[in-house]
Amino acid sequence: MAIPKPKSFDPSDLEKLAHQTIRSAKFPMLATIDADHPRLRPVSPVKVDRFTIYVANLKPYQKTAQIAANPNVELCYLDSEHNQVRISGTASVVTDTSLLQEIWDQNPLLRNYLGEITNPQLIIYKITPRQVRYMKEWALEYHDIPL
Repeated sequence: MAIPKPKSFDPSDLEKLAHQTIRSAKFPMLATIDADHPRLRPVSPVKVDRFTIYVANLKPYQKTAQIAANPNVELCYLDSEHNQVRISGTASVVTDTSLLQEIWDQNPLLRNYLGEITNPQLIIYKITPRQVRYMKEWALEYHDIPL
């Protein structure tokens, strides 16, 4: 079987390609640590600001305790053409009421599911990137994107 050869691209297009992958993939996988075990699950981002990603969560979910114990996380977006964006960073709870309101107003699913922005189960995590990497198709080579 032949090894796939990814299409070449201009390195100056890295950020644009990464954002295309983020838009196309929509639902990244979020990796956390549970004591000494990795945990991975799909999440639904509620806001993307360059490579800062905001993710909604409910307090009873296991990732709440995992992030509280170790806020180091990684998001991995994989689109239908096998392009990847990996965002390693730190998760923190959003407390800014104007930002929470903006996210709430732009997300009908949150409003329909949770009813009110004051729902005590709601947590919005801000994932602040430390490293962003992009891989084209099956190139098996990551390219760092400057932050």
